[in-house]
Amino acid sequence: MFKLENIVRANILSLQPYSSARDETVGNSGILLDANENPYGKLNRYPDPHQKELKRKLAGLKGVKSENVFVGNGSDEVIDLAFRIFCNPNEDKALTFSPTYGMYAVSAAINHVEMIEPPLTKEFQIDLKLTVDYLADSRLKLIFICSPNNPTGNLINRNDIEYLLNNFNGIVIIDEAYVDFSSSASWIKSLEQYPNLIVSQTFSKARGLAGARVGMAYAKENIIQLFNKVKPPYNVSELNQKAAVKALSDTVRFNRNLQTIKQEKAKLEKEIGRLKQLVRIYPSDANFLLVEVTDAGRIYDELIKQNIMIRNRSNILKNCLRISVGTPDENEQLLTALKALDLQSFR
Repeated sequence: MFKLENIVRANILSLQPYSSARDETVGNSGILLDANENPYGKLNRYPDPHQKELKRKLAGLKGVKSENVFVGNGSDEVIDLAFRIFCNPNEDKALTFSPTYGMYAVSAAINHVEMIEPPLTKEFQIDLKLTVDYLADSRLKLIFICSPNNPTGNLINRNDIEYLLNNFNGIVIIDEAYVDFSSSASWIKSLEQYPNLIVSQTFSKARGLAGARVGMAYAKENIIQLFNKVKPPYNVSELNQKAAVKALSDTVRFNRNLQTIKQEKAKLEKEIGRLKQLVRIYPSDANFLLVEVTDAGRIYDELIKQNIMIRNRSNILKNCLRISVGTPDENEQLLTALKALDLQSFR
């Protein structure tokens, strides 16, 4: 049976969090002589360390309480804090499925935690037969699942995730960075059912705020309390909090851009599908396509010469390119370049 206190590092359980001046002040107005701030300027005051306005808006949007929301400096902070809260360095382990988002392994290495990486199946799904034996290891504290997955683009089978949630006594983190591009419901709706579930999301993709670095975690209140306990006091700037609040308020722009990206992805998929150098396009529930071609290195190098940047993922998936959906004009330039290369290859 899952018990949160059994998997939290002992020093975290006993940690007394830093108390900032803004934690001890009622409100943020009046004569503020409590935080050693410069009294002059427009950005001279520390930001709200609890991101109260942003959390209220996120909670209302997602149908949860503010106490179920953590706001971080990008979802990478969520990943790092999970290691720092649950994994003892040089002792505990984490698990993810390869290929996937590279920061899970990088953060594990930074925190000196062994990362187990069983491969996904040929359909880029979890192989439970390969995974089940790891679940009984008491040193395994975290499982990371990216769904839709990066770089493959597909959703991970819901039944397989449910199996892990029900049979693993550690924390399962579902990274939903691309969920807005999918028709699938968010795992946030399952928080009440699973006390060991953390759902990570971001403003970097569908909300178009990659430069602001705002990420979120949704979980039971006792887990969120741990994240708030360990995070730096002012981890999200005032500018970025305001940018996120504004983005949530502009639903017309959000929906318009989301629809355009989906339409452009369909167009890219159709046109790339006609190229002779194409081997396959993998199904995608994200804002990118994973494309297998006959010579990924050549295509990548030729596009670079034309100042068109895509991602060569051949180091983890042979002859595969990851292509993000751009603006209609950017996508048209990409297709023009790919078609010209296609003609050169098959003359």
